[in-house]
Formats: sequence, structure tokens, C-alpha cells
Amino acid sequence: MSFFSKIFSRDNPNAKMQPLYNAIVSEGRQLAWYEEAQVPDSLDGRFDMIAAIFSQVLIRLEKDDERGQELAWLTEIFIKDMDGQLRQIGIGDMIVGKHVGRMMGALGGRVGAYREALENGADLREAIVRNIFRGEQPDDAALDILTSRLAAYHVALQQCDADAIIAGQLPASGPAI
Repeated sequence: MSFFSKIFSRDNPNAKMQPLYNAIVSEGRQLAWYEEAQVPDSLDGRFDMIAAIFSQVLIRLEKDDERGQELAWLTEIFIKDMDGQLRQIGIGDMIVGKHVGRMMGALGGRVGAYREALENGADLREAIVRNIFRGEQPDDAALDILTSRLAAYHVALQQCDADAIIAGQLPASGPAI
């Protein structure tokens, strides 16, 4: 492919990452998170759960230095999806960018919080209460379930081949409910 073909190509390089993004969203929407782990089944709760899975995937893939461009494409898909979701619920053009900016800031904060908890020994329960339950203390049993399942998901992701993850082959999040 020539230099000009690359610049003016109509191919969407993000398309390579679409299967992974679809798998992240699918995992974040699994009923078990909302039923047994009591993640709030609301727009915010769904964003928080998808952000938790998205964060774990980013944490795993950023360990491979050559994945930088792919992570950028994946993030672009996330931004485009969030923009579309906001427009669907009636957020107007004038402020949708501001909302997307806040969501990206929230995602960045979650990636940092989950990285600290899952890789550096910070309290995962605290990160979950702050980032999924928005500071409201959930039922202890539900928090235990969510904490153990997210920790197990992190371990399972670490054992996955990066190419398989890029292809959208994510580990199962836990026992079916």
C-alpha cells in the first residue's frame, strides 16, 4: 500500500478492534453482574460495569508495548459509542462533547483505581464501592461476589494471549447464574 493510499484510505483501522469492544460490552452487560453482584441496573451502573471490564482489558494490553495503536483505536471506539449513546438518550450537540469528556475522565480514573488495586495491592473493595456503587455501601455479600469475580477476571485476563484478546476472545467472568 502506497503512502497516499494509507493517508486517503477509506478503511477504518478501528474495525480491527470492534470485536474486542463488542466482547467488552457483552461482558459488562452480563446479568450476573446486576443480579447476584447487585451492580445498579441503570445507565450509570451499566457504564460503570463496562468501564470496569474495559479498564481490566486496558491494564492487560498495556503490558505489551506494541499494542499502543490498538489501544488508541479501542479507546476511539469507546468514545464514539459513548457519544452515540448520549445522543440516543437526548443529550444535545451543544453539550455531548462535555459529557463524553467527563466519561473519559471517569474511565481514566477507573483504570488508575483498578490498576492500583489489582496490580499494586490497593483495596479492590474500596475501588468498587467508589467506582461502581458511586460511594454507596452495597450489601456485603454482593460486594464480596463482585470483588472476587473482578479479581478472578483480572487473573484470567493475565493468562490470555494478547492476540486472542484483540480478536475479542475474553475469558468467562465466572460461574453462570
